[in-house]
Amino acid sequence: MKDSLFIKAAFSQETERPPVWMMRQAGRFMPEYWEIKNKYSFLEMCKTPEIAADVTMLPVDLLGIDAAILFSDILVTGEAMGGDLSFTQGVGPKFANPVRTQADIDNLQTNVGDKLQYVADAIKVIQQRLNGKIPLIGFAGAPFTVMSYLVEGGSSKDFKLTKLMLHNHPEMAHQLLSKIATVTADYLNLQIAAGVNAVQIFDSWAQALSWDDYTEFSHRYIVEIISKLNRKDIPVISFCKGSSVFAPLMAEAKPDVISIDWNVDLLDIKNRLPQGIALQGNLDPHILYADKKVIKERIHRLFDRMKGQNGFIFNLGHGIMPDIPFDNVKYAVELIKAYKY
Repeated sequence: MKDSLFIKAAFSQETERPPVWMMRQAGRFMPEYWEIKNKYSFLEMCKTPEIAADVTMLPVDLLGIDAAILFSDILVTGEAMGGDLSFTQGVGPKFANPVRTQADIDNLQTNVGDKLQYVADAIKVIQQRLNGKIPLIGFAGAPFTVMSYLVEGGSSKDFKLTKLMLHNHPEMAHQLLSKIATVTADYLNLQIAAGVNAVQIFDSWAQALSWDDYTEFSHRYIVEIISKLNRKDIPVISFCKGSSVFAPLMAEAKPDVISIDWNVDLLDIKNRLPQGIALQGNLDPHILYADKKVIKERIHRLFDRMKGQNGFIFNLGHGIMPDIPFDNVKYAVELIKAYKY
């Protein structure tokens, strides 16, 4: 995989064009996804290796992207630790037993590798199907983001209960985050041992935090996780919503790649980061709703801005929305693959 465009760019080596993959690329914008989803629950899809492989391969076969990403969910670690997780159409994830007391935290398990073996099994099936064609990215949710779901019991608009724990009971928050960090590092190493070629850490709700709270309750645990990874030849990508603000701090955790949201000029942030850190991003996914001439203009504008820069992976600032036209996504990928520096 060392010669793949994605791996070379992730390690800040020269490439003839930017590699492309997109967050949530194996998702609800594809009719083929719904053919599978209508037969199984979301957790069944995640926990059945052959089905997880089928979904992972959809954008490989239909879009021709430069990297596949494991089909799973950031909350499988929370479930393995003892969370009673379910997914409901139109509602999203729910934990029926939220974590709000010291006893709740004490009851969470950390030696849970056996409960996540289905992910390792899926990785092996996917790699057989990829057959060395493109790299496979594994991933995990960052401790703060997983914590927020465990404490709130599901998605939240204001993270009120989570922030109350951070501010009124910081020692409890740190115990919870420490447990999640331990599980997350072990889980990513399990994926690496199973054969992924890169890993990404998703801190989807980091933008809810102030600079000081991000430093104390998110960044320090990402530093810990990355320091524990068996990362020889495995690039590590750090993503958070809010990366346009937090990127200088994220760089201190020593990832190989920082994935940037769409609120900042990519070249400007590249020039403010240490040498050797690649950037991934940062097209606003809403652009993919627009006319094709707009899509082309915006992608070329981004590429022209990054011309001459090693270490650039094209991605969106966050995930593809479910109702973005598939044809527009396909057009964007073809446009990128036709581009030459």
